[in-house]
Amino acid sequence: MSRSQNHAEPHGEHGDAHGGPHGSLRGYITGFVLSVILTAIPFWLVMNDVLGHATLTALVIMGLAAVQIVVHMVYFLHMNGRSEGGWSMMALIFTIIIVVIVLSGSLWVMYHLNANMMPSDMHRM
Repeated sequence: MSRSQNHAEPHGEHGDAHGGPHGSLRGYITGFVLSVILTAIPFWLVMNDVLGHATLTALVIMGLAAVQIVVHMVYFLHMNGRSEGGWSMMALIFTIIIVVIVLSGSLWVMYHLNANMMPSDMHRM
């Protein structure tokens, strides 16, 4: 008896042992288009100085970056509340928390570097 006859595959012909969702071409194209749009909008905002204020532009770019991370997680990593018994959703929540910490910490560091590294003559002007 061969190995394939001895052990029947419980997950169908293609053997998806984890039972996770599979991506379709439509899903990948949708994710790609959303990623391109979410990348092009910040470039357009900065290059054309649409919002005018640097802080507002940075906040909008951070928001779009967070949305793009979620798009990648949903369309390319196939993370949702149903797959893997909900552990994917826990990973999503953990990722969102880490992203918020990293983005806010990066902005805090960049702001303080900008404020503290300016020459003292520039402050008097």
